Amino acid sequence: MLTLSIKTRARLGVLAVTALAAGTALAHPGHPGSAMDASASMAAGFAHPFSGIDHLLAMLAVGLWAAQNKQRALWVLPLAFPLMMVAGALLAFAGLQVPAVETGIAASVAVLGLLIAFAVRMPLWGSTLVVSLFAMFHGYAHGAELPHGSSAAMYGAGFIAATALLHAAGLGIGLIAGQQMADRVVRIGGVGIAAVGAYLLAA
Repeated sequence: MLTLSIKTRARLGVLAVTALAAGTALAHPGHPGSAMDASASMAAGFAHPFSGIDHLLAMLAVGLWAAQNKQRALWVLPLAFPLMMVAGALLAFAGLQVPAVETGIAASVAVLGLLIAFAVRMPLWGSTLVVSLFAMFHGYAHGAELPHGSSAAMYGAGFIAATALLHAAGLGIGLIAGQQMADRVVRIGGVGIAAVGAYLLAA
């Protein structure tokens, strides 16, 4: 029968504890090679639109511009943007290359800001086309940054929820401003958004 010294048994015990600790750490969601759970995937998607001033301002701007256009634009534009974001994300998930994504995102901030600043009202099909084009760039960027091991569906649900929240905030600001203060305030906000977009394009 094999008899181990106290020192040897102590060393083996330390090795066993270390191995178990390492195994537990590797099993924790978020490590390379492990899968994120649904809630973590959705949280990552929800956080993404807030991770950059470009995404945040563009999504607020869609709501503001929809409020300026009123009528059907109030719901068509905030609906078209997330739908086309999904299409853009699917292109990224499929590994397809879309050129000038960062330029398109920066341009979306600048153009939407100018549209608000000058209170431009377009036919509904035209404004929907503008919003949809920019949404494709934003959606592609979200999809391209899908965290390793996360659920694409839950990640997508997260960034759609965040986008809807930002659109609603923009709509709310636009509608309140239209009722209680001069429309000039919203237009000045559009100038600010356009200025950030111009800076992003230059950078």
